Amino acid sequence: MTDQIDRVNERTFESLDPRTGLALATYPIADTADVEFAVARARSAATWWDALGFAGRRTWLLKYKSAIARDAASLAAVITAETGKPDDDAILEIQLGVEHIDWAARNAEKTLKQRKVGSGLLAVNQKAYVGYRPFGVVGVIGPWNYPVFTPMGSIAYALAAGNTVVFKPSELTPGVGVWLAEKWASLAAPHPVFQTVTGDGSTGTALVESGVDKIAFTGSTATAKKVMATCAKSLTPLVAECGGKDAMLVDSDANIAAAVEFATFGAMGNAGQTCAGVERIYVAAPVYDRFVAEFASAVRALKPGGTKTSSYGPMTLGKQSDIVRGQIEDALAKGGKVVVGGLDSLHGPYVDPVVLTDVPEDSTAITEETFGPTVVVNKVRNLEEAIARANASKYGLGASVFTKDAAVGRRAAEKLDCGVVTVNSVLGFAAVPALPFGGTGDSGFGRIHGADGLREFSTVKSLTVQGFAAPVDLLTMNRKARNVKISVLALKLRHGRG
Repeated sequence: MTDQIDRVNERTFESLDPRTGLALATYPIADTADVEFAVARARSAATWWDALGFAGRRTWLLKYKSAIARDAASLAAVITAETGKPDDDAILEIQLGVEHIDWAARNAEKTLKQRKVGSGLLAVNQKAYVGYRPFGVVGVIGPWNYPVFTPMGSIAYALAAGNTVVFKPSELTPGVGVWLAEKWASLAAPHPVFQTVTGDGSTGTALVESGVDKIAFTGSTATAKKVMATCAKSLTPLVAECGGKDAMLVDSDANIAAAVEFATFGAMGNAGQTCAGVERIYVAAPVYDRFVAEFASAVRALKPGGTKTSSYGPMTLGKQSDIVRGQIEDALAKGGKVVVGGLDSLHGPYVDPVVLTDVPEDSTAITEETFGPTVVVNKVRNLEEAIARANASKYGLGASVFTKDAAVGRRAAEKLDCGVVTVNSVLGFAAVPALPFGGTGDSGFGRIHGADGLREFSTVKSLTVQGFAAPVDLLTMNRKARNVKISVLALKLRHGRG
């Protein structure tokens, strides 16, 4: 597909190393014609891919995940170059992505194969079935912060469900998208089941308008609304995984050492550029001072940079540093306090850890997604107040609860208005392929991963097969009076009592 784009479209762009600002490679900007060409090829391939059935698709997908795993070092190098994240983080991301390919391939048939369901008393003469069919062609628009793991939650599940995929990676990580498509092509499948088109926002718009049968989008809430408006013109269904403002709740009986360890990882890992990372921490008053002291100590030990031993890398998207700065300024202007770092933590593409306390709940550091190594730690009376504050956000992606009482943790999780909750850990769900992932409110809608993720990329098809004539036939224009009387009596006896 890349060769075809080069022939018909001379517009290009460069991918940059965010650590140095140096160009890594040049890629074509796919225009409307290029995208429509890719979608047409995918449409043709969809017939073959669907006809393979679950077993045939499983074989190809397992070959694909094995090919990725064998060449993981090469893919990790591309991820590191384009995002700036440390090598170890890149390898972890690949591991997670491969696990999801494996799970989708092995569980698609069990989840989506046609099954018999009860017919009920009124349709006793019917045999009833529910099955799932692929949409056809799915367009996937991926993010830059986890350029393998996140889009693979759509790509793998869409493919396993029987769809073909056209993938538009972020313009910040085009090389990762090209690598994934080229690795699929190396398997020598006879049809272009999985293709990548590179480009900027115009390419994404072209994909949404190309006539694909579903769009899977990951990105900001603002962009998701634009994508949704475009999808509405053609009634193209959409699954949207947007931002988050995930809260971590620490109860008075929590294991503070463990909570601090997870808070450090959740807030600062990947330079805080994690949609389901920790951005707000609410700590019960009895343990607040201890938590803040130990958390501050742990965070101060982190060393951002561009080397293999760095704790985390740069802001992959340069303008994100301005958002971080703006939120720190707003928090301080409204009375918040700095415990670690501050405005002098910003050094070009790198941002040292920042911990803020006593930040008013109307500050942008509380209300808007940060996507940087900055976190707010506020004191609450108890877990109930923490739940109320967590739920006050317009976002509803994830949350975490720390308490030694598992029952209390489960009850708190049920009260939190979000798509996923972890008790005594953060981000643990990412390594559980069977768990669906997605949010509520401004965090989006629909689900990827798990059985729900497979169904997300399928249409439901219902079937009835009449086995014999109905003993009391009401589905006729010539109803017998006797049958009507029997049905009225049955209605009263079955539903009119109690």
